[in-house]
Amino acid sequence: MSDLRSVLMLCWRDTGHPQGGGSEAYLQRIGAQLAASGIAVTLRTARYPGPRRREVVDGVRIDRAGGRYSVYVWALLAMALNELGARLGLRPLRRARPDVVVDTQNGLPFLARLVYGRRVVVLVHHCHREQWPVAGPVLGRIGWFVESTLSPRLNRRNQYLTVSLPSARDLVALGVDNERIAVVRNGLDQAPAQSLSGPRSAPPRVVVLSRLVPHKQIEDALEAVAALRSRIPGLHLDIVGGGWWQQRLVDHARRLGISDAVTFHGHVDDVTKHHVLQSSWVHVLPSRKEGWGLAVVEAAQHRVPTIGYRSAGGLSDSIVDGVTGILVDSRAELVDRLEELLSDPVPRDQLGAKAQTRCGEFSWTQSAEAMRAVLEAVQAGDFVTGVV
Repeated sequence: MSDLRSVLMLCWRDTGHPQGGGSEAYLQRIGAQLAASGIAVTLRTARYPGPRRREVVDGVRIDRAGGRYSVYVWALLAMALNELGARLGLRPLRRARPDVVVDTQNGLPFLARLVYGRRVVVLVHHCHREQWPVAGPVLGRIGWFVESTLSPRLNRRNQYLTVSLPSARDLVALGVDNERIAVVRNGLDQAPAQSLSGPRSAPPRVVVLSRLVPHKQIEDALEAVAALRSRIPGLHLDIVGGGWWQQRLVDHARRLGISDAVTFHGHVDDVTKHHVLQSSWVHVLPSRKEGWGLAVVEAAQHRVPTIGYRSAGGLSDSIVDGVTGILVDSRAELVDRLEELLSDPVPRDQLGAKAQTRCGEFSWTQSAEAMRAVLEAVQAGDFVTGVV
């Protein structure tokens, strides 16, 4: 019987953050499952306008402090003080006395290893080589040095955790020992029953489910619609999700002359999201990099296949090429394959049916059980490798 009682999770955002996405959902959903099993779970994250400094969401105690970058400083201070707090009466993390710490490295680590040593699991959804340039030439180089060189050296005796086999291979390329890398794939929230029985749109509709940030390359979906609009009558693009890049995309759609063929839905609730997915024909995920691609299996629940880039990494795990979706190697190929699926219902329906069948393999309960196995091994001083 395990004596795992308390887990501290560190992440720069939580699911309520305006820029929160799949990696935040991963921690929240798994954390909720662990909390339901009796483990005290605390999530340390950044503050943003609106929510309270501390609150409990689905059993997970969320503790917010700091901003986009200062969250790392405040979290490190809180961890250090918390360790001293047993004698001094200081408890910045309240009841969190973690047996194991999950340090989520979204480009930058929280350096939890400096405080907790081997009790730290480093969670990496994907490497950020392609994204760092957005931060600017100086900060981008510093960030990539920290991610690619400093962090692997600092955590050379720690367990790593990632969400797909391609991301595991990227970590090996950075010098992380394969025997210290465990893979715990994403689970899946069940779509509302009423959305699964809704009608498919009569005119062809393509959907993109994504945060609106540069590395998601939503421009490629816009340009695909612009290229196909004259050949696919009534073609419409639904973009579900928000982000700081949205106005750039709105402007790009206007320059392409397709504003009337694109709907920017922004942040929506789950019911609305699934209704949009249910009405869609094809899901396009043109991201430059994905750890897994949670949107792929969300669309699959509605028998909607996904087209994405092979070079994105994690999509090679969430999409079985030619079976549950299509992987392409260029924007031109994306346009060609999208036209094929929109024009011919037979392959579209075959891919969609197999995608729906495969998504039944994923659940957050299963992911949480796998995560717990990794945490218990770390608590015992062992390493876990491969898909759990």
